[in-house]
Amino acid sequence: MHEVDLAIVGAGPAGLYATYYAGFRGMSVAVIDSLPEPGGQIAALYPEKAIYDIAGLPSVRGQELVDALLAQAATAKPTFLLGESAVDLTCAEDHVVVGTEAGTQVRAKAVLLTAGIGTFTPRELPAGSDYLGRGLRYFVPRLDELAGQEVVVVGGGDSAVDWALALEPHARSVTLVHRRPQFRAHEHSVAQLESSTVRVVTPYEVCGIAGEENVTSVTIAEVRGEGREELPAQAVVAALGFIADLSAMERWGLEMHRRYVAVDRSMRTNLPRVFAAGDITDYEGKVRLISVGFGEAAAAVNNLAPLVNPALGTVPGHSSDAA
Repeated sequence: MHEVDLAIVGAGPAGLYATYYAGFRGMSVAVIDSLPEPGGQIAALYPEKAIYDIAGLPSVRGQELVDALLAQAATAKPTFLLGESAVDLTCAEDHVVVGTEAGTQVRAKAVLLTAGIGTFTPRELPAGSDYLGRGLRYFVPRLDELAGQEVVVVGGGDSAVDWALALEPHARSVTLVHRRPQFRAHEHSVAQLESSTVRVVTPYEVCGIAGEENVTSVTIAEVRGEGREELPAQAVVAALGFIADLSAMERWGLEMHRRYVAVDRSMRTNLPRVFAAGDITDYEGKVRLISVGFGEAAAAVNNLAPLVNPALGTVPGHSSDAA
């Protein structure tokens, strides 16, 4: 059991900014996320993409934005519970308890839902799933982690193509394996891929991974044919997409608009002591942008502050006035 002032469900941009802001308001914070790394969809899907609509930053890479948000959130000294999905929520008169599938419980005076599109889990690579953490991965938070390695990227969407292109300058070699001749990625990215040194192998799929302790090779097979090839590899990046699941939140009794959580102007849900911010919310005039999520996170924290401590008002004052 963790006891904190505020439990935040979702470690994406809105959740990380809310973590900082809660710390600024003097609250203790626990952050729960189903992904093993903070950053939400940005870290999982487009860490190397340039983002152009963040206030004050003409352009910033996705991972650079996440790193900056993490550094800012660290000032709140939060407890991160990563790789744990929030599955239970119990509301009482003066607190809320969030339970995770791992058996962890967080008792808080308020809860802020910043879960984006819901519990976000990668689609598994069936062949070689036992090598997860031993060469097989679904995320590459730092490109230099794979520097000098022979890397096999699996998939045909934007994430797979982006990873292959981003790893090209760092890895010894990059091979992209996709089970179809056509890619689902942006045309510009596919054009870059075709002019790169990345080896593209289609229509093939991974049928086996080998290695005693860590990955040493990947076997691929032609989808409709008899061709097979063994590729030397020390790293396999499976970019096969993600599964979003909101079923847990739907069971909690939240008022939902389609697949989004309904909130009022104070970012309050229909459940006592439960607020929401970011892409998961819905209200009249809602615009789903990272920058809007930042504002909603600050609004939610300031509006829930009196529930955490009756001495706290909803007006925070200026951060420049803080000692």
